[in-house]
Amino acid sequence: MFDIGATELLLIIVVAILVIGPKDMPLAMRTAGRWIGKVRKLSGHFRTGLDAMVREAELEDMEKKWKAQNEKIMREHPDGTPQDMEPTGAYPPEKAAEMKRLAKEKEAANQKAATAEAKAAEKAPDKPSGEAADKPAATPPVKPSGDAD
Repeated sequence: MFDIGATELLLIIVVAILVIGPKDMPLAMRTAGRWIGKVRKLSGHFRTGLDAMVREAELEDMEKKWKAQNEKIMREHPDGTPQDMEPTGAYPPEKAAEMKRLAKEKEAANQKAATAEAKAAEKAPDKPSGEAADKPAATPPVKPSGDAD
């Protein structure tokens, strides 16, 4: 905004100290800070108002475009739906056929896996049933290495 370099700033500080004096300088700086804060606050409100106005104008433009697009669609399809779409809102016929084909392939693969599992279970040797099957085999007790017989 303002192009103030280091030398200009130093010159302003020296003149301010000479004119105002070092005794009243803190009070002058505080007053200047308050005024600068008020100006920033006012410019922030102004900027916010402008942004809101721009947003409203953009929304109005978008609403006009949407309304025009909606009217065009309604003129093209007076019944409310395009001819090639199902009234239920389902997939288009090509997509629906592809989905059905994939579902059948998945079902066939699942059946094939289930059949293979059943055959593998028939070929596997029978496990012993009852409590003996659930318990691990007993291990002989181990003698401590430090004990003498």
